[in-house]
Amino acid sequence: MPELRRDPVVGRWVIIAEDRRFRPRDFDGQKNPPTTGPELCPFCPGHESFTPPEVHAQREPGGEANGPGWSTRVVPNKFPALQIEGELDRRGEGIYDRMNGIGAHEVIIESPDHTKELSELSAEAIEQVLLAFRERMRDLRNDLRFRYILVFKNHGAAAGASLEHGHAQLIATPIIPKVVQEELDGALQHYRMKERCVYCDMVEQELREGRRLVRDEGGFVAIAPFAPRFPFETWILPKQHHASFDEMEPRQMGALARLLKDTLGRLRRALDNPNYNFLLHTAPCRETHLEHYHWHLEIFPKLAHVAGFEWGTGFYINATSPEESAKFLREMES
Repeated sequence: MPELRRDPVVGRWVIIAEDRRFRPRDFDGQKNPPTTGPELCPFCPGHESFTPPEVHAQREPGGEANGPGWSTRVVPNKFPALQIEGELDRRGEGIYDRMNGIGAHEVIIESPDHTKELSELSAEAIEQVLLAFRERMRDLRNDLRFRYILVFKNHGAAAGASLEHGHAQLIATPIIPKVVQEELDGALQHYRMKERCVYCDMVEQELREGRRLVRDEGGFVAIAPFAPRFPFETWILPKQHHASFDEMEPRQMGALARLLKDTLGRLRRALDNPNYNFLLHTAPCRETHLEHYHWHLEIFPKLAHVAGFEWGTGFYINATSPEESAKFLREMES
């Protein structure tokens, strides 16, 4: 069973998951994951038996579960970082804290088309992917063992993908990740001083000034954050205050899908189809209506390597200003 262990100095939790030694390897140094071809890909239609049974799918009415005919499909990860069965069994070992590696680890297969990256799908297909995120988050939130749910995507080998067929992942954890807790604490401090959400203030200022605005689409904006860690780091946020992504109404997903497609498309054209990660930061499972926090999607093209100074200090060195990157992306053809 995986295990969670807490660093006693900084409070960071790590997952020890030895079973993942047997998962398909990442291929460092390659721009894209190795080509497996549809005939061997476990995510392609007709290969549904290659994966664990699906937990969610969008398919034609009357279609058989775990068979072809789906447009979006969610399955448990065959090599999970955390295990859904069991008890947490929190315990101490001298000054150290540990618990069983209980959680959920799922794969969202974005499309039956083996060849298409997310930005190449139709806005309607991307909307179905976003709705799958929402439905799985809403379902897993009912498990009282889980305190946080992270959705993320690795595109390309340099970003951590080991299969080329387009997919995202979801991991539910029994603790709130340290990075998210730091966001929650910082947002709460701002709210206590000004009685306003810092993310709402951010959205308002970027819309007013426009220098770091990439695109305004319906109820959402894409911006280059003021202090980006990486070149062309881009965030997507709702213009109205929403703490939890899974509290969004399905009717709102169309505009978000169009903006996500547009933003990824601009990055693809501007940077020659870069490897990238995106992650969805949202409110914790038991705190879905926070006044001080605001869900957001962060996109990181893999254009720079984190090296010794960054690891040693927590400072990031970014050679591209957010004003420059936002201007460059705005000028890309939509």
